[in-house]
Amino acid sequence: MKKVTMYTGDPCSFCEAAKSLLKTKNIEIEEFDIWKDSAKAKEMLQRTNGARSIPQIFIGDHYIGGNDKLQEANRTGELDKLLKS
Repeated sequence: MKKVTMYTGDPCSFCEAAKSLLKTKNIEIEEFDIWKDSAKAKEMLQRTNGARSIPQIFIGDHYIGGNDKLQEANRTGELDKLLKS
């Protein structure tokens, strides 16, 4: 399985929804709270080309986007393919 990196903040219901989905698949998440770590906030902006909403999710080096894109990838089966590739 590929590493999942998620840039989050607290409170964030969309972050919780994304984490919940990944936990149902027994996926370990490397999580960075951008409110507590300004260096990670800057990193997120660079990696996402300026996206400011949270969560921002990566599977390996593949940029997913936010929770809506993660949920869509799950519905289409793309998420499982990305996790295994």
